[in-house]
Amino acid sequence: MKRLVFLVLPVLAGMPCLAQWEYPPTKTVDASDTYFGKTYHDPYRWLENMKDKDVEAWFKAQAELTDGLLAKIPGRDALVQEWLALDNLKPAAYSDITYEHDRVFYKKTLGGENVGKLFFREGWNGQEKLLFDPATYKAGVNTTIEDFAPSWDGKYLTIGFSSGGAEYSEIRILDMERGTLLPDSIYPSVGAGEWTPDGSSFFYLAPNGVDTKSLDFKLNAKTKLHRLGTEIVTDVDYFSNQHYPELGIAPKETPSVYIDESNPDYIIGRVGTVQAERRIYYAPISEMTSQKIKWDVLCKSSDMLVRGIEFLGDYVYAVTHAGAPKYKLVRTNVKHPDWQHAETIIPERADSIQSITKTRHYLLIVYSNGVVERIVKYDLATGKTTEIKLPMSGTVGVSCPDWKTDRCLVRTTSWTTPVTIYDFDAQKDTFAKSMFNTDVVYPGFEDLISEEVEVPGHDGTMVPLSIVYKKGIPLDGSNSCILEGYGAYGNSMTPYFSIKHSEAIRGVVLAYAHPRGGGEKGQAWYKAGYKTTKPNTWKDFISCAEYLIKKGYTSPQKLGGAGTSAGGILISRAITERPDLFGAAVCNVGCANAMRMEFSPNGPVNTPEFGTVKDPVECEALFEMDGVQHVQNGVKYPAVMGVGGWNDARVTAWQPGKFIAALQTASTSGKPVLMKVNYDNGHFSEEKLVNIKNFAGQDAFLLWQTGHKDFQPVK
Repeated sequence: MKRLVFLVLPVLAGMPCLAQWEYPPTKTVDASDTYFGKTYHDPYRWLENMKDKDVEAWFKAQAELTDGLLAKIPGRDALVQEWLALDNLKPAAYSDITYEHDRVFYKKTLGGENVGKLFFREGWNGQEKLLFDPATYKAGVNTTIEDFAPSWDGKYLTIGFSSGGAEYSEIRILDMERGTLLPDSIYPSVGAGEWTPDGSSFFYLAPNGVDTKSLDFKLNAKTKLHRLGTEIVTDVDYFSNQHYPELGIAPKETPSVYIDESNPDYIIGRVGTVQAERRIYYAPISEMTSQKIKWDVLCKSSDMLVRGIEFLGDYVYAVTHAGAPKYKLVRTNVKHPDWQHAETIIPERADSIQSITKTRHYLLIVYSNGVVERIVKYDLATGKTTEIKLPMSGTVGVSCPDWKTDRCLVRTTSWTTPVTIYDFDAQKDTFAKSMFNTDVVYPGFEDLISEEVEVPGHDGTMVPLSIVYKKGIPLDGSNSCILEGYGAYGNSMTPYFSIKHSEAIRGVVLAYAHPRGGGEKGQAWYKAGYKTTKPNTWKDFISCAEYLIKKGYTSPQKLGGAGTSAGGILISRAITERPDLFGAAVCNVGCANAMRMEFSPNGPVNTPEFGTVKDPVECEALFEMDGVQHVQNGVKYPAVMGVGGWNDARVTAWQPGKFIAALQTASTSGKPVLMKVNYDNGHFSEEKLVNIKNFAGQDAFLLWQTGHKDFQPVK
């Protein structure tokens, strides 16, 4: 057992008092891999066996130590209560708004409620009726509605139930007329499935087996067809590598099937991984009952279709980055698709396309410059484009639940402005507050401001950085600061409102880096933080940290860094490359052991994004991304907390766990290195109380270790 003795020293006023504790014993093993003539040692490999009793005991001991220390931070529980009180101010939050057969379906979560309930209305203006309360599903089990899908005739509803933050669902079918669940039960599944036109059957994605921690769980998945009232064991393998070996579907690829209601003449089969470029097959609806469907190619990955595809009449519209790094909108004839000679509908512009949505007469295209978004309307009849004047500036979300009309929903938000939902009339270009909108004023938030800057990166590239803080704070380096970053998959960290921003009212600077690897500046920005160029991601994050320090927003001992999921690469490499730059860091359900990712259940599907150790160039790139491999003995690392979800099927808890084990052995800074284990959570959870407690604990750790006065344990 490694015993760390910390002396109470008058380092800086307001810094946490150092304490004395013992880490749980962590053994090492003689494990290594040799790739292309180079050996990579892995002494904590044993932690990967999550079913081993010693591994379970290690995580349990780490969790008990961490929970005990977090409980002594006075500001943590106060933060939980503060966020719960702010949440209670909002009458209701609405999500997953869906329209089918003159019925509007949605989830509604009241302020103070832990999870959402399922409701519907007969028409947009009908009386609200409760469809299903997940609290009644299983006694003693906190259940959430992961997903739902109404049949085309509105008679049935598939509901995907999950618990403990698991991302795999048990599908049940709700009879709308009787208000009861049919006996059919399917587990596990991804989502709630897709209905056939006659409402008698639905497609669902079935993983390989029921063990979510198995390395084979996500390999060789199948889309199956279930007919209501039949035995699950008789469900047909409808689309898979086993059923269609001639399509070359790899074991790691996910085959899914749906029928687009706006073009019901075709069955659509999509083959996907995390790679954004789409690979889609299709067949006439007449083939639906064939034992062997004759699939034709709708598009290949090489066609570079991303960020949206819509069927409208004789055409299929899509966004592509072929010859357009910031994307353009094109179309081709659905009967004879030819993307190499597709007609350009809207050429590439200065900002990048984020999404497309169809209405009866228009396509609505959302553009973003990385921070501010806008909507362009394309008239399907005339080909004319119109810029839509939005009611506010910031992030924009567009959905058109009833594509047969021109009525849509537009959500707007920013770092300091709560979400507002508008009914948008695409014919008249008018906005009106939606019945789903709930205005609320959060006390103290009026004193917050947001600032958008660009920071010179290590190679001179200008990196966007968003900063949220309270008016009038001193820029003398005395502020605790939490800097977050992601930078993967081409996803943009666009401005969003959160009750978590109440921390800024306490004088905390909240900053959001937009490093390469994200999509803030288009396809080229994404590819500049991808595989062999991935170091730009954490180097951009480091540049943002240096800027915040240089400008007096914070100082190294006051700066906390955070990265979630793929952002685990960013934070684990930022603190191993520049440990002097951070006072504390959180690696939240983070990929911190990149060389071992593909040997986890969700790993193979992610090799298109990060690479594989089977390729010499990509193997070296994975080594560069690997936080565990870059931990060095005798270095003064910042305080670090790893966070793992025990039910996490995306990033297994051993990823941050191995990083923490290495740091506990190596660090000589005298700062705590802890492993938080959420046994009631997965990668994420809809459960509000679980989420609030989780993130309050993470931020309390960062604010404790960066010296914020409200988060110092009593001596």
